[in-house]
Amino acid sequence: MTASLATPLVPTSPFGPDAIPFAHTCAGAPEEAARQLADHLLSCRPSGVLFFCSAEYDLDALGQALERHFGGVPLCGCTTAGELTTQGYARGGVVAIGFPDRDFAFAHAVIDDLDNVSLPAAQTLVDTLLGECQAARVAPLKGHSFAVTLLDGLSASEEQVLATLNAALAGIPHFGGSAGDDKLAGTHVYGGGRFHSAAAAVVMLTTRLDFEVFSTHHLRPRSEKLVVTAVDRERRRVLELNAEPAALEYARLVGVPVEALDAEVFARHPLAVKLNERSYVRAIQRVNPDHSLSFYCAVENGIVLTAMASTPLLDGLEVCLETLAERLGEPGLVIGCDCCLRRLEVSQDGLLPQARVLLSRHRVVGFNTYGEHCDGLHLNQTFTGVYLGRPPRTRPGEQA
Repeated sequence: MTASLATPLVPTSPFGPDAIPFAHTCAGAPEEAARQLADHLLSCRPSGVLFFCSAEYDLDALGQALERHFGGVPLCGCTTAGELTTQGYARGGVVAIGFPDRDFAFAHAVIDDLDNVSLPAAQTLVDTLLGECQAARVAPLKGHSFAVTLLDGLSASEEQVLATLNAALAGIPHFGGSAGDDKLAGTHVYGGGRFHSAAAAVVMLTTRLDFEVFSTHHLRPRSEKLVVTAVDRERRRVLELNAEPAALEYARLVGVPVEALDAEVFARHPLAVKLNERSYVRAIQRVNPDHSLSFYCAVENGIVLTAMASTPLLDGLEVCLETLAERLGEPGLVIGCDCCLRRLEVSQDGLLPQARVLLSRHRVVGFNTYGEHCDGLHLNQTFTGVYLGRPPRTRPGEQA
């Protein structure tokens, strides 16, 4: 990365008794980025820090610098396909959230073997994390805990891992995202002092604050259908749609030459599977030389994919956040996992300035993903996250 060592910390809202602190740096040098984040967040006495960083960093150097500057504070995070900040969509930096120890207990763990995640092992992991949170005595566990899941976005393991973790969580809400990058080349999660590939990180948070895990999208079904008639399930690759080469049939549906298929077309013309009267997008990742299509989510032989149409993306997100505000009050922070294809659509439509206003008004930070997670489901083209209410201005034993 080439940004100057003198790159300043991006201005953030001052934090106090009614805010949850975060910071965003665009410093290119890992040492400077880590120093800026620690200088801003350590004063809140964090029980843990959650961060999202560009994959363009020297990740080993960044991890080592973060560990040095945060001095033993637990750290967990992942690489991104872009960062969400209250200054809008960003790229090439790090955004980090400090969870004050007076309001949050924080525990995390890494799963290194995604191919062999058993329910007993997941249950042991969840019980251990809950035990660590309970020991902090911030709040009762029941009704006050939620989990964050981060997975290697190129591992193709989300469905199995999330379903197993969801069973072990036994009703504890969770959300998260699949780590991204800019090139579909290498994605990583961070925990236990280093970055990992082919791995998952799980964070458990117990808080005295009001919160709600949510997921929203801006797509509606059209009438056109495509049937998956041949698939490479393990590689999430659809070989045929309607008994025709998949890329050719999809190109026919959307009305462009197969040579024109790219991420912009995929963002504009998603496909979805319908389950229990709800539509779940199966986003296309790329066209392969054999005219098969690789997907970000699991695909099965025989499923029916429905063509989807966009509605105003930012309008839908604003309605969702305003509705949450009516229930929970003004946000202390919204942590968001926003699909990389949604970011692409916002950019295509020239809506980046409006997105900046919306993210700032609702105190949204987070990252652009290669897939979103919500209560055991792996999703595409959604905005999924947690809405955290503001801490009370006074607490028992404190004076106003």
